[in-house]
Amino acid sequence: MKVGHSIDACALLSTRREPCIVTAATSICYALVMPARLVELSELPAILAPSARLIGIDLGEKTIGLALSDVRRTIATPLETLKRTKFRADAERLLAIGRLHDVGGFVMGLPRNMDGSEGPRARSTRAFVRNLAPMTEIAISFWDERLSTAAVTRILIEADASRKRRAILVDKMAAAYILQGALDRLGFGER
Repeated sequence: MKVGHSIDACALLSTRREPCIVTAATSICYALVMPARLVELSELPAILAPSARLIGIDLGEKTIGLALSDVRRTIATPLETLKRTKFRADAERLLAIGRLHDVGGFVMGLPRNMDGSEGPRARSTRAFVRNLAPMTEIAISFWDERLSTAAVTRILIEADASRKRRAILVDKMAAAYILQGALDRLGFGER
């Protein structure tokens, strides 16, 4: 499947394994990329390289919170918050960060309703992943993120963080909360 990205993105992705061909007419770099594997969380350890990290993702309407695991996949650390723009630009930034940190998998928070059903936010998250998958070979798993933002907000309030500070931190901390839950579930810390 051919995927196009801007020449600027190609420069950012200089560590790509895929060959790039730039067409003069469009100034778009095309690379042959195998689509990502959408896997159950329990299947993720079997396909990861020994030192591959994971990125946890809290996908919001205005921002994308990111967290990064250590190479042993025991601790999730808040990484950054991306301001959302258009899908293609968001995806290219996410994939560039993934390559920069030698990521072997994305753990995408899936915002289910309290009764376990999937509402509009969950459908939006699944659509984002459906569009992202053809652009990367990095495996993608979902993790139930019910109340992750609420839990992180409570922690920040208890820590006496100002509203302004909470707004800056909440998305990447929610991503760390999501990723740490997945790491704990997989038992990476029990080795």
